[in-house]
Amino acid sequence: MSKNRVLSGVQPTGNLHLGNYLGAIRNFVKLQKDYECFYMLADLHSITVFQDPKILRENILETAAVFIACGLDPKKNIIFCQSSVSGHAELAWIFNCVSRMGWLNRMTQFKEKAGSNKEKASVGLFAYPNLMAADILLYKASHVPVGEDQKQHLELCRDIALKFNNDFNKKDFFALPEPIIIKEVARIMSLKDGTKKMSKSEESDSSRINLTDDENLIEQKIKKAKTDSGMLPDNLNDLEKRPEAKNLLSIYSIFKKISLQQSIQEFSGKNFSDLKDKLSDILIKEITPIGKKIKEIKKDRSKLKDILMDGKERANQVARQTIKEVHEIIGLTL
Repeated sequence: MSKNRVLSGVQPTGNLHLGNYLGAIRNFVKLQKDYECFYMLADLHSITVFQDPKILRENILETAAVFIACGLDPKKNIIFCQSSVSGHAELAWIFNCVSRMGWLNRMTQFKEKAGSNKEKASVGLFAYPNLMAADILLYKASHVPVGEDQKQHLELCRDIALKFNNDFNKKDFFALPEPIIIKEVARIMSLKDGTKKMSKSEESDSSRINLTDDENLIEQKIKKAKTDSGMLPDNLNDLEKRPEAKNLLSIYSIFKKISLQQSIQEFSGKNFSDLKDKLSDILIKEITPIGKKIKEIKKDRSKLKDILMDGKERANQVARQTIKEVHEIIGLTL
């Protein structure tokens, strides 16, 4: 590899929103300048819960359109469907045999997603981190952009890589990938509840700003965003006790490229309406052009499919070599 290599992805489950953009996709665009990047549409991960096949196919194309509309260059980056490279599933099975039940039992994200009735959760949801490890190590990625909620999965990936290397006496066959954590990006919360993460699975569409929302929708959603009855605070300690105020000020700070403290000073003692007016203007300016590009790109479905086919071929070139080497190491090659 001439450059360090990055692997990341987004589940194609529709309604990509502001949180996806700030937490992942905008960062992908920055990374393409300095890394060899593999960006996948994580469709195998998406089916850990039931997906309507017709909707899933449309969501795959829409997610590819979002990547390109946000600035990812399909010539510079390898953009592909996870399921189109069989090495992901094959290596995940091998890692199912390397990873330990105790490791997976400690995964907090499974506990959160499965809820109180774990017996009804799919095996895929439980083994999800092993597939994530396969995604990364299949391409021998040196770096992985992760949010705070994915750090534990990357640590498990490193444990799997280390155990594989030790089990088969192949020191450094799988290098231990390093996280890329963008510290300045705050966790984007729901517009309806500042204590919950903005999510595409939340029932109310008003809880999030979708990347395809037009000017009127963005303005309405920000105007109706939940707030408390007080004036905006003048210090960070008070702000911490007011999740909705913190969320709106955090989003404003990110787009204005200023610190949260600077935003507090700007709006101290003012009404929420002042903040909402300015926040709406900023979001409309940045998000609506992306939405228009997404709709334009989606019109040419054959071009999108060609991009994914090209990505599939390029990803498979790397994946096949890794699978061949793994087969030889573990004794599956005669």
